Amino acid sequence: MAWVAAMQLLLLSSAAAAARASVTFVVGIDDSSSMSSPRVSLAEAATGDYDDASGGDKGAQLIAGSPIVAGAMNNRLKALTSSFARSIGKQLDYCIKDTETEWNKAFDFSKDTTFLTNCMKETKGDLQQRICTAAEMRFYFESLLESGDNGETNYVRPNLNCNFSSWIDGCEPGWACRAGDDQKIDLQNAKDIPYRALKCQSCCPGFFCPHGLTCMIPCPLGAYCPRSDLNVSTGICDPYNYQPPPGNPNHTCGAADIWADVVTTDDIFCPPGFYCPSTIQKLPCSSGYYCRKGSTSQTRCYKKSSCPPNSATQDITIFGALLVVASCLVLLIIYNFSGQILTNREKRQAKSREAAARHARETAQARERWKSAKDVAKKAGVGLQSQLSRTFSRNKQHKSGQAQSSSSGPSKVGDAGGKKSNLTDMVRSLEDNPDSDEGFNVEVGDKALKKPTGKQMHTRSQIFKYAYGQIEKEKAMQQENHNMTFSGVISMAKGHDVSARPAIEIAFKDLTLSLKGSKKKLLWSVSGRLSPGRVAAVMGPSGAGKTTFLSAIAGKATGCETSGFVLINGKIEPIRGYKKIIGFVPQDDIVHGNLTVEENLWFNARCRLSADMSKADKVLVVERVIESLGLQAIRDSLVGTVEQRGISGGQRKRVNVGLEMVMEPSVLILDEPTSGLDSASSLLLLRALRREALEGVNISMVVHQPSYTLYRMFDDLILLAKGGMTVYHGPVKKVEEYFAGLGIVVPERVNPPDYYIDILEGIAKPNLNPGVSVKDLPIRWMVHNGYDVPRDMLQSNSDSESSSRGSTGHASSHDDAGPSIVSVLLGNVKDILVQKKDEYDYNKTCQDLSNRNTPGILRQYRYFLGRCGKQRLREARIQGVDYLILCLAGICLGTLAKVSDETFGALGYTYTVIAVSLLCKIGALRSFTLDKINYWRERAAGMSSLAYFMSKDTIDHFNTVVKPIVYLSMFYFFNNPRSSIWENYVVLLALVYCVTGMGYTFAIFFQPSSAQLWSALLPVVLTLIATQQKNTIFADLCYTKWALEAFVIANAQNYSGVWLITRCGSLVRSGYNIEHEILCIGVLIANGIVFRCVAFFLLVTFQKH
Repeated sequence: MAWVAAMQLLLLSSAAAAARASVTFVVGIDDSSSMSSPRVSLAEAATGDYDDASGGDKGAQLIAGSPIVAGAMNNRLKALTSSFARSIGKQLDYCIKDTETEWNKAFDFSKDTTFLTNCMKETKGDLQQRICTAAEMRFYFESLLESGDNGETNYVRPNLNCNFSSWIDGCEPGWACRAGDDQKIDLQNAKDIPYRALKCQSCCPGFFCPHGLTCMIPCPLGAYCPRSDLNVSTGICDPYNYQPPPGNPNHTCGAADIWADVVTTDDIFCPPGFYCPSTIQKLPCSSGYYCRKGSTSQTRCYKKSSCPPNSATQDITIFGALLVVASCLVLLIIYNFSGQILTNREKRQAKSREAAARHARETAQARERWKSAKDVAKKAGVGLQSQLSRTFSRNKQHKSGQAQSSSSGPSKVGDAGGKKSNLTDMVRSLEDNPDSDEGFNVEVGDKALKKPTGKQMHTRSQIFKYAYGQIEKEKAMQQENHNMTFSGVISMAKGHDVSARPAIEIAFKDLTLSLKGSKKKLLWSVSGRLSPGRVAAVMGPSGAGKTTFLSAIAGKATGCETSGFVLINGKIEPIRGYKKIIGFVPQDDIVHGNLTVEENLWFNARCRLSADMSKADKVLVVERVIESLGLQAIRDSLVGTVEQRGISGGQRKRVNVGLEMVMEPSVLILDEPTSGLDSASSLLLLRALRREALEGVNISMVVHQPSYTLYRMFDDLILLAKGGMTVYHGPVKKVEEYFAGLGIVVPERVNPPDYYIDILEGIAKPNLNPGVSVKDLPIRWMVHNGYDVPRDMLQSNSDSESSSRGSTGHASSHDDAGPSIVSVLLGNVKDILVQKKDEYDYNKTCQDLSNRNTPGILRQYRYFLGRCGKQRLREARIQGVDYLILCLAGICLGTLAKVSDETFGALGYTYTVIAVSLLCKIGALRSFTLDKINYWRERAAGMSSLAYFMSKDTIDHFNTVVKPIVYLSMFYFFNNPRSSIWENYVVLLALVYCVTGMGYTFAIFFQPSSAQLWSALLPVVLTLIATQQKNTIFADLCYTKWALEAFVIANAQNYSGVWLITRCGSLVRSGYNIEHEILCIGVLIANGIVFRCVAFFLLVTFQKH
């Protein structure tokens, strides 16, 4: 294929030579002799038909050797480009982007036409009779193509001039002959080969003469084509590898014999360390410059780089070494000081918060002192009033001093009365407005706190003063009013009524959950209700379905078939419609470990509280939760991850609960919130939940082995037996009375719930009433409350049928103990139809029913962006390790895989595609692998999946931009390709963007171990397919093919002139197209976008089962 490209290029050069030879031009003459001097053509001058005063041959040589003639030939060559541009564009558009530019780089000899002038002198003006025609070009390269397929090179089939019967000197390599004067040579003739056998001589310098043909072809720029010299010791014509014919002493060494790709032969390429301004001149590269192979000029080296004389490349490894040192310093700084940015910010915030808390405490203390002073002033005022009254009555009895008393007494009384009046007014004003500025002029409570002006508060200090002032007021008023609800305390503290949370009552009847495959029942005909303002405890032995029950109540049960009714405030509505005001605390502590306690709570508050709520009020809510859960001491501590130690397990559990409390839910469901907590922490948590229940929150929680103190703090108890059946559901105060009626009496000094669970586990053997067994307890409870007992439950508990025989409403069901098969089948069909109808009624409405206007996608995107940015700052050490690995990969690949001119650096770029793909995919896995569980919780709470995904991707754009810079800073300076660093960066940027999207997809769809395996294997497999299965649809589907093609094209564009055949041959062998550079970048970016869309689809579709 390379020979085909070479043939097409040289056909063009032959046609150009033909046009040059046939052009007619005017020899420069004086104006005075213009009328007498004839116009001559190059053909006439070349054939000697023109005779001047000095003789024909001498005139022809004079004209042929003129620089004007050489310049005219070159101008004609340049003018020929436009006529052949269309045909070249069709044939070589895969390797030549701009025909005119590339052609000028190869055959524009206007800077130095010396070789043309010398050749015309040497051939005595018959240059056009020696130039190859289009037919000879085609014949030559077709022969080379066939010989290349046979494993031979530089071999031409027999032809008119060179065959088995006629082999003249012009058939030898480096020699050429001329045609006869009677022949009219049409160089554009692509059919007939002219006969050339006259005046055979060595090929002119600057031309090459193929072996087996008797014509000449000009060498392209970047080539060095001098006449060779015979090496006596080897018998080879240096610097070319051919021998003169033996037995012919008059046959000397000629010029070059072949122009092909550099893999076949590099005889005519200007050697490295030299530059060739023309095809017959070779100059050594000066100090401070470097000259690559095939250079026409020397290139100045970078400052501080090492470029001695005759340098083939510039040694810029010093820049790479400096970048290595700089990168190590930057990574060291990142590793040691990555947390300082957030730490300093947290310290400033902590100072502001502490100042606000101190101000609030001082204000509260001043309020207490002011109240004490007010009581003292009130008592003093009453005592002064009684004293003045007694004094006035004594003065009235003395008549002698009546006039004086009447004159002085009223004034004193008036003064006293004035004092009395002032004291009374002051006391009354204090009673009416205890926070007024009178008296000691102490701003008790800050008047601005009476009416919330959170929207007017912007500074951190103002917000914290507002929040802590409110909290201190609530504490004081709660102590004074022990029987008041928490909402009443808040209303008094704020000075206005707060909006009450919507009350939600959840009732369920015959709630049954069974696995879809095995039909195993996880819950079985559970009925009851959860009321607002009450705290219900769900207890039972292991396998009783406690977590399943709460998941079903919260609408989170997946992979199960659900039957029965769930009523919300007496209406059949999907619980999912209220997810914005339902808090679900999972059993596992799903908390972001790389955020602090306060950051976790504050993020949930901002995303889940009403968008209309001011920032100050949101801060107040968060501060209340921190205060109630006892998290003040650890509020600025990181929660902690597997690699980094954080807060304790009990504190983490309380943070897990606080994430749901900060959104002010109407329903709060907790799965084992006290597991792992000590008694003090459990008591603190339950007190906080009791405080929430005073607000009308419907709270239910799974509890294991609560202490008696905790047990008595619950309002209701839901006791489940194995199989998900209800044993008791009612007030805690009546549970012992109910079980005592069945003969189950709790022994002394035994915790009632522990004893009941031991009975259900079969550990304890109680003295039950006659006819009652442990297995009958669920049915006993259903009969006690008048619930319908399912037929299958009766059949599985045949011993209890006799006890329920006398129950009202069940006689008919017992009479049908042996129904027919048809009736059973009809009953099952009816049950299925009713179940499907209930499911349809349950799922037909899924709109938001909570009436809470949470922040929109854009605002949530901003919140997610801030959180993700903090997480990445705290993971800066891991990012630094990623950058260090990229640096090492760049150094190794840049040093080991040096740029090869034959393949334009394809090997090094192949390694680059594999290494960058692998490392960037592994880095992208961390974006979603570690946060999938957190995302599932946040999505179930109503947060935006799009905002979450876009924030992750936006933060990863930093790595998308920086990682190519990090890699290229090492690879480029150690590899030193011809393409610019900007061209490589653009391709690498698109590649990193593409593989990052693929990493997202693997992280979301696969488990972590499988995702890492796919990320490591896929780049290698796709690269093998792209390089081995060329020009196939499988290769086009591989992103590595487009990345490698973009790299090679960017580098190949910098090879021109003598490199054209090499470029076209290499591109056609690889199946690349030089015009696909923008297409390759676009395909990589499109792949990145598509994989991101797929990743987002998988994110919202696939969840934990």
